[in-house]
Amino acid sequence: MLTGKQVRVRISKNKLLPQYLPADSQNWHDVAEQLLFIYRDSVGRTRGEIEEQLADIVGDGPTQLIHQGFAKLLEDRCEMDVASDFPPEQIREAVFRLSASQRIAREPFDRDAIITQAAEGLQLAPQQIEAGLFADLKDEQRIVSFDDCTPEQLVLRYNVALAQAILLRATHVEVRIWSETPARFRQIFRAIKFRKLIFTIRPTDEHGYKLELDGPLSLFSSTQKYGLQLALFLPQLLHCKAFDLRAQVRWGAQKVEKQFTLSGLDGLRSHLPDFGMHTPREIELFAENFRANVPDWVLSDDPNPQTVGGTTWVPDFTLMHKESGKEVFVEVVGFWQKRNIEEHYLRLKKAMPGRFLLVVSEQYRADEESEFTLGDGVYRYKRTPIAAEVAKRATLLIGE
Repeated sequence: MLTGKQVRVRISKNKLLPQYLPADSQNWHDVAEQLLFIYRDSVGRTRGEIEEQLADIVGDGPTQLIHQGFAKLLEDRCEMDVASDFPPEQIREAVFRLSASQRIAREPFDRDAIITQAAEGLQLAPQQIEAGLFADLKDEQRIVSFDDCTPEQLVLRYNVALAQAILLRATHVEVRIWSETPARFRQIFRAIKFRKLIFTIRPTDEHGYKLELDGPLSLFSSTQKYGLQLALFLPQLLHCKAFDLRAQVRWGAQKVEKQFTLSGLDGLRSHLPDFGMHTPREIELFAENFRANVPDWVLSDDPNPQTVGGTTWVPDFTLMHKESGKEVFVEVVGFWQKRNIEEHYLRLKKAMPGRFLLVVSEQYRADEESEFTLGDGVYRYKRTPIAAEVAKRATLLIGE
């Protein structure tokens, strides 16, 4: 992901126009290859050493922001580790304590003696004390692996990263998708839920859907975490052939309202493989636990989308009571605000009373107001949804 200072946009009236790079530009492929050469040889070196080498290439010319952006994206492909045999904070505590004692005793400062004493106290070699003293600082972290790519892939990733950085400042996002297969639509719905976004889905007249997503700057809290999830949804959207996106964005230090648009005609290509369905691990664990410990219900994790009050609802599970054959649709809600959860609940209550259960996490509350008065169709949990509690609520709903 690019930092705010690395984002290159042009402003035309109230519109933000990202300065995308031509994907087939040999010039930018050559620049990308130069930077890739450094990172391909980076394993075992520190972050600080890599930054020193990059300084000669990045420079301070008019294209430095692009070079910096390339470098940031390549750094994101690195796995960093602290190269120390002992926790650096404990080494520093021992060294600083001995230094302070020496100062209090008004003894001449003897660095070598302090290192030797610290090594003896921690039962380490003096070389280990030297190596580990500041090993956890950012510049001293060592690269243990690098996920390589081609120059073209880096240029394409840069263009997507520009769009993602803009979405981090969105207040509201609308997406229209059309002319896709049912499997693709289902994949997009699951991707939205995987990112735990606050959303509404409505069918359109053109054999497609309109998605309305809350932007991170519309929330009271959790804006950074939520904004990252919205940005990470974009690569999934780019797998669609026909779509357009419109985002209201607060831009600059003054947070002036601007508009950002993106469509399938802009040429952005996802850097992620098209793996299909996405299911959060905690949802998979809940399903496994439910099947293993609840004998009276059959859980299906492939329910059909439901039409609810002019919108399309995408539940996560269908529960079927073995004895009565009655069904309850279950949704594990991601990020939520009091306003959104109440509106969602009332739509479901009107359309399918007694046939739905919202499983709501306290961890994903995105505003000050956590209290809301709803009926039996809501189960709130703190860390992990308990299968037995979900089954108990479902049993109450069907009156068994």
